[in-house]
This record gives sequence, C-alpha cells and structure tokens, in this order.
Amino acid sequence: MKKLVIITVLMVLGFTAHAQEKLYLVFEFMKVDNEQEAAYSETESFWEKIQEQRVKAGDILGWDLWSLQPGGEMQDFQYVTVSLYNDPVKMMDGSSWSSLEDRVKAAYPNMTEADLLAKINGSSKTRDLAVRIYAQEIATTTGSSAAEMVLGTVAEIDMMKVSLENYGAYEKAEVEVFQPLHQKAVDAGEKMNWGLIRFMNPIGSDTYASHMTISMFKDYTQALNQNIDFSEGATPAKTKLMQEGIANRDLKYVYIAQLIRMVR
Repeated sequence: MKKLVIITVLMVLGFTAHAQEKLYLVFEFMKVDNEQEAAYSETESFWEKIQEQRVKAGDILGWDLWSLQPGGEMQDFQYVTVSLYNDPVKMMDGSSWSSLEDRVKAAYPNMTEADLLAKINGSSKTRDLAVRIYAQEIATTTGSSAAEMVLGTVAEIDMMKVSLENYGAYEKAEVEVFQPLHQKAVDAGEKMNWGLIRFMNPIGSDTYASHMTISMFKDYTQALNQNIDFSEGATPAKTKLMQEGIANRDLKYVYIAQLIRMVR
C-alpha cells in the first residue's frame, strides 16, 4: 500500500451496532519497526486504560487494537486501532478529545503530571501513525454484536476502490446480492458478522480505497474454512447485479486482522 489514504472502517473490524444506530469509525493504521514491537505494546497498554475512561465518560463507544497479517515491514502496516462513535460530528470535530487531561488523570491518578506528559509524548516514538480514515458502516448482518467480540477474534478486511459515480451500483450489489449470503453464513454459525464500510474522509480519485467489507470470525480455524457459494439462489437479475457490482470495484488488498486489545 503505497499511496495510502485507505480504509475507513468497521470492521470493527467487527464492529456492529444496534440496527437503529449508525456506527462511525476512525481507523488509524500504524507502521511499527520490528525492533519497536515491545515498546509499541507498552504504548498501547498505556493508552488502553485512557480509552477505558473515554468509553466510561461517553467520549467514544469503544476502542480496539488489531494486529494485521501479513504485516511485514515492506507491506506498510502492522497494526490498526479503531475508535467507535455514534455521532459523526463528534468523531470529526475533535470534541471527543476535549477532556483528555481529565481522562488521563482518571486512568493514572498516582502518576505525576511530568511522568504522564513524558508517556504521552513518547508514544509517537514507538510507531508511525501512517494513515487515519473516517468511515461509516452502511450495511451489516444481524445476529452478533460488538459486545460479543472477544480477544482473538479474526477479521478479513477487503479494501475496494470504487469511483464516485459508481457508488450506488456497487453498494446495491453488496446489499442485495452479497449481504443475504453472508447473513445465511452467520445464521449457520459459519461466521460472526459481515459489514460494508464507506469511507467518509478522505475520498477521491487519489485515495487508495473507498469501501471496505469486513467478515468477522471467532478464530483462524473458522476464518480459513469459510465457504460461501455466491451463485446460490442466483437469478438472471441477481447475476446481472452481481456482475455489475464486481465490475464497478477494484479489490485493492486483503488483510487478516486479529483482535489483541479491546475496550467497551
């Protein structure tokens, strides 16, 4: 992934909300050098307690840290954090961070201000926050929720590039043809969840991707044994719609992600 203004999504990566609620997500993709792995783990451990206070105070709905595969140093990203919101304005205007000082003090009441400041400022030295994306979940299966995710949950993240004028045709195919097949797999216990994410910012011809589909699984065994027959129940109309949807998108990249930290 070179030019990257990618992904904005759920997934949360496994991320589902109540049917009536819209879910918004901030994805932050991290580059971490091999020699910084231990230091980066300490950084996220430090921030996890602060995110717990942010969730408790209602600043965000949740926060996740996912490790990415293949994740080699020449493959751009090794980790992604996902912050979940139910309000797009709150997500984008920075207001959810306005009380950060209070959240930090609540998380670490016994640390001195100087030590806390040093910890926060030192976070950037352990990783390169390479890409930030704002997104909205526009379709999802039912039957599981973000609250049911546990550490070790696996997500397949498919990143798509669709031109602005073809958004409607592509999304119609995902919702009318593919979503019912994923729902059947969820109902049969073959996967936990499927979601379609649309990037809100950045968008445009120079961005790497515009949409993401995310399939959630309880573990690698379930993920590696998924078997959906996309021709099942096909009619001429559905086949035409599916072909148009596939023609309107470019499958740019597929990541496998595993949930390693979570706050709800």
